[in-house]
Amino acid sequence: MPDALALLRTRRSVRIADLGAPGPSPADLDTLLTIASRVPDHGKLTPWRFIVFEGAARLAAGEIIATVFRADNPEADAARIEIERTRLARAPLVIAVVSRAAPHVKIPEWEQVLSAGAAALNLELAVQALGYGSNWVTEWYAYDRRVLERLGLAPNERVAGFIHIGTPATPAEDRPRPPLESIVTRFAG
Repeated sequence: MPDALALLRTRRSVRIADLGAPGPSPADLDTLLTIASRVPDHGKLTPWRFIVFEGAARLAAGEIIATVFRADNPEADAARIEIERTRLARAPLVIAVVSRAAPHVKIPEWEQVLSAGAAALNLELAVQALGYGSNWVTEWYAYDRRVLERLGLAPNERVAGFIHIGTPATPAEDRPRPPLESIVTRFAG
């Protein structure tokens, strides 16, 4: 396992097309979800949850996505419908991080939303620590209430991200990162 600072310095997304089998084992999946849930959570509200898409369930969810897409795009050809049908089947495992932030007398919703984002990032870091690759995406269906309802989300829930997980086919290439002087200021009082 890489040391923590090396892991954090080298975290990067892997193109979904480059994520293949094998995916995480059941024990690895439990580890990933346990680590993903160890995030700041003001008030212990657990304002997030996870939906695991694996095996045939990835294509069953894809049918939902394709059905909604087809309803909105009747002119779409079979190839485009197939793209939509396989959205969650491009990697061996997909985990949706669901934000269930809600009004609270003491805890701002914004903090709850950030906690869901932290859960997604912890998941990504754990994936890399176990030697897998991942890609965090939100595509059109992450915002379509018809799809979300059929995937089991309540009206107040939103997808923070679909995390695609698998074994990288090739080493992930890093992208340019912003120089610190362009993103850091110091408050001088």
